[in-house]
Amino acid sequence: MSDYFMTREQFKEKFGIIGRSKEINDLVDIVMQVAKSDISVLLYGESGVGKEVFAKAIHGYSSRADKPLISVNCGAIPEGILESELFGHKKGSFTGAVETRKGYFELADGGTLFLDEIAEMPLTTQVKLLRAIETQEFMRIGAETVTKVDVRIIAATNKDLQKEVEARRFREDLYFRLKAVTLHIPPLRNRKVDIELLANHFLKTFCEANKLPVPKITDDALDILLEYHWPGNIRELKNTIETAIALHPGKDLTAETFYHLMPEVEVHDNNRNLPVFLRKSPEDVDRELIYRALFELKKDIVELKDLILKQNNEIRLQKSPDLDEIISLDELEKEAIKRALEKTRGSKRKAAKLLNISERTLYRKLKEYEIQ
Repeated sequence: MSDYFMTREQFKEKFGIIGRSKEINDLVDIVMQVAKSDISVLLYGESGVGKEVFAKAIHGYSSRADKPLISVNCGAIPEGILESELFGHKKGSFTGAVETRKGYFELADGGTLFLDEIAEMPLTTQVKLLRAIETQEFMRIGAETVTKVDVRIIAATNKDLQKEVEARRFREDLYFRLKAVTLHIPPLRNRKVDIELLANHFLKTFCEANKLPVPKITDDALDILLEYHWPGNIRELKNTIETAIALHPGKDLTAETFYHLMPEVEVHDNNRNLPVFLRKSPEDVDRELIYRALFELKKDIVELKDLILKQNNEIRLQKSPDLDEIISLDELEKEAIKRALEKTRGSKRKAAKLLNISERTLYRKLKEYEIQ
């Protein structure tokens, strides 16, 4: 089947786009429409959402697919050499120019030039970029003749370029030239239906690459992944999964795995006690962890007191019908936890809910009583 008649699912599989959410499917439909033309595309999205993946898909589905795709991170190249990197230079044109060198525009001739972090480009370079895009020609530094090229431009940014224009940090004419087609890539927190699919993909890929057995992500661990805010988006999810496997090879990834893996979390949501990321200094985090530990200790005492009072009579009657035998609080607590786990068939999340305690309290007690 010709690429031109490729289905959405075939397109996603070919270009490594993981997701089944409406947001991703709608985005893919638009990408497939605009890819075949030479129109400029501006990709918006937070860091880590996969802007380069979509840039590669646009190029790969275009008529330029057999020509180069050159990716340039405008924020990673020092201002003093960015112009030389883009347009090239002639031997002897400046100190250190020991040979004539082609720039990225020339290397991308016939293909696509992907300008990532375009908002970080200096204003002086923006002027020359605009001219090169409009005329499809430029001059190498130190050269006296122009070089003609045929290049498609895809730009990407995690900043609001309209606000950058208003703040006079980005040229308005270049902005209007780039935004012919503007695509917004949603953050991971807005497409949570894709998290399980992505997590399992990274799990399998990492294990295959490192010849490791493929573990399972338990339901309680998946709950944490689904509720986490993911400020680093897909990149952070990938790193988290890979780190979890590396630290616990051959073991299933559980809620406890991620509690230990993500120290900068606080209890969030009174009903589910799931983690969110803290953007605070190490000192603030340490201080809050101490306060929270004291609060959790008090909370645990209250929870356990209520639990013991609630189940005391029932368990005592079962263990000691004559009511003369004295049972310790620890035994009552341990028995209550065992019964809850039996009733929920081992689901720690459901058992904690049944006992009306937090998952963290349950994990702590399981370790304390050595309950498997």
